[in-house]
Amino acid sequence: MDNMQKRRVIGIDPGLAHTGFGVIDAIGNNIRLVSYGVIETPATEEHGTRLLAIYNRLVSVLLEFKPEQAAMEELYFARNVSSALAVAEAKGVVTMCLSQQALPLCMYRPNQIKYAVTGTKTADKKTVEQYVKILLNLETEPKPDHAADALAAAITHVFSTASMSIASLPETLPLRSRRSS
Repeated sequence: MDNMQKRRVIGIDPGLAHTGFGVIDAIGNNIRLVSYGVIETPATEEHGTRLLAIYNRLVSVLLEFKPEQAAMEELYFARNVSSALAVAEAKGVVTMCLSQQALPLCMYRPNQIKYAVTGTKTADKKTVEQYVKILLNLETEPKPDHAADALAAAITHVFSTASMSIASLPETLPLRSRRSS
């Protein structure tokens, strides 16, 4: 029997210029969009001020939507060290903010998120956005992509921490995993 208790999960895609967030509810075998958006900080502001802005705005989001759990993609960078450092700093601010709010945080590798949302570990960003749209029953893909990535992390967390999985969703979804499993 399905557990009909509601869980509210926030997914976060950290970045110094754009920190995406997505809040969803999981009720039984259903997921529902609550809200999503992006915290933006202009490059013209002082570095520390930008990090403080991320913290303050994320606290506001957490107080408004009251999630019970949080999910974030693990960082990986193969090319640009300076952008990796800025994202790592934003991730640290986000992690501290979640900790201060006593929210448990789970981290997921990029290929885990792609697989949970699309049924394949090699999906591109556009495919992930399309599946987020389908899974949350939205009219259009969530934009900007930082918000879509945050929603994908939240969906992954719901699928990873419940008996629910992408395989348990209705057959009408065009899931690759159904054909290749």
